[in-house]
Amino acid sequence: MSLTDSVVAVMLPTGDAARAQDFYEKRLGLPYDGESPGGELMFGLAGGSHVVLRPFPEVHPSPNTAMSFEVRDIESEIADLESRGVAFEDYDLPDLKTVKHVFDDGQMKAAWFLDPDGNVLCLHQPS
Repeated sequence: MSLTDSVVAVMLPTGDAARAQDFYEKRLGLPYDGESPGGELMFGLAGGSHVVLRPFPEVHPSPNTAMSFEVRDIESEIADLESRGVAFEDYDLPDLKTVKHVFDDGQMKAAWFLDPDGNVLCLHQPS
């Protein structure tokens, strides 16, 4: 078995497990798969992979994208997530400008949002 065949777990920090569980389960719609013996919250992804939220007293999320979900129709996914209370980021930088939350460089569309702990999450759609 090689790494390309492996099921993965994306590990993200959280300072408030209950708030994070509400966000990932109710706002993002990820199935809650329970708690590990170490108190980590596990949410199912395709192919048996997981998002694992690790409780920490002080959360220091990365300023970069921690995880990105590939979607077929980014605009409809944004509308669906916004209807569940997810707020998307907008950027107006020299090399990154979003229009209606979406960055489009002709090869990829992307939109970013934050989880309750400030972890940067993304939707992306290949063009």
